[in-house]
Amino acid sequence: MTQFSQLSDADFCAAIFDHVRSMSKDHEGVTRQGYGPLESKVLDYLEGIGRDLNLEIAKDAAGNVWMTLPGRDRKLPAVVSGSHADSVPQGGNYDGLAGIVAALSVARRMRREGVTPARDYRVLMMRCEESSFFGKAYVGSLGMMGRLKESDLALKHRTSGETLGECIASCGLDPKALTTGKPVIDTSRIAAFFELHIEQGPTLTSQKDARTGIVTGIRGNIRHKEVKVIGETAHSGAVDKQYRHDAVMAAARLISRMDDKWDEYLKRGEDLVFTVGVIKTAPTAAISVIPGLVTFTIDMRSLSEATCRAFHEDLLAEAKKLAEERGVRFEFDAPLFTAPAHVNEALADRLWESAQRAHLPVMRLPSGAGHDSAMLGNCGIPVAMIFVANQNGSHNPHEAMELSDFMKGADLLWHTVMDFDAA
Repeated sequence: MTQFSQLSDADFCAAIFDHVRSMSKDHEGVTRQGYGPLESKVLDYLEGIGRDLNLEIAKDAAGNVWMTLPGRDRKLPAVVSGSHADSVPQGGNYDGLAGIVAALSVARRMRREGVTPARDYRVLMMRCEESSFFGKAYVGSLGMMGRLKESDLALKHRTSGETLGECIASCGLDPKALTTGKPVIDTSRIAAFFELHIEQGPTLTSQKDARTGIVTGIRGNIRHKEVKVIGETAHSGAVDKQYRHDAVMAAARLISRMDDKWDEYLKRGEDLVFTVGVIKTAPTAAISVIPGLVTFTIDMRSLSEATCRAFHEDLLAEAKKLAEERGVRFEFDAPLFTAPAHVNEALADRLWESAQRAHLPVMRLPSGAGHDSAMLGNCGIPVAMIFVANQNGSHNPHEAMELSDFMKGADLLWHTVMDFDAA
């Protein structure tokens, strides 16, 4: 690790990104399964950098890694920063990893400049944030809070059939210890958790000046994994329009009406996003057949639970109207609810004030994606998030975060940590 000692801050971060990419390359993208061998290998590599920086290293019962630079008063609760080390299958290299590298860069800069903070500064590397392999998100942070369930441990890997509990146990951990309802860490020892993350949308990368964001909150959602439109299958050439019960046309009209209603909500200044991500006709569908069955998904998200629920009620009302108009039937599966998560306003204001003092252009924006910060915040830990501009979206192999954008976010994290006890 000593080869990093002469590198600039930007080159130090780039070297870590490049090495972790090479460790986890999978076709075009990278794959780091939570609680899998590659995630463990990456964490070992990052721990080595922490040892080179003379950080105290420990692991909690969920396997999350804590690397501590001691402060002057170790009785004070620590300032913590970090993110998750895993990725989606064949995903991008920066989702999660950027937050760890930024946190490490702050610790390295403290060592280089001979800074001893007023309180401990801790780098937190969390396991298994992504839901792609087991259908469960935030496993490392939920486990840290003791909030996993026995049913979560029984979830099976998407391809291997291995259970989540078996994967956790393969890392030398006791999965049942993560289901007690009690945190496996002392949460009172955390004064603040700052998570830097790539923005997973286009807002920041569309800006000329403000390439760094301060997150205002994390959108909650209401989802339907399956909505069925049941009509009547018939010959495409033999049935005139007035006699048809076309499931595709009914689904299309519902989606179009909800798109119009979405505009109405936005014009009123409400925060809302709406997505139909999957649409399928029946396996027997054909070019010459009027479709009698369509299934599709619904995903609506907002910083306001009331807004999300109101839009959901509008969805059900419009479906009822269309069922009568088109002679079809809509069947909705049970909705899945996730409450919005609110960042700590005082910490978000600290980020803003530090940015102003450092003359760093920033903007406030919501997060549409979920993060470990949301889970930790809902458990009472004060959290705030920094977003950095990122090109080509996320959860795909084409993530293209520019190093210059990342360094702006890392600089904001540095100033915020340095300012934390300045008053």
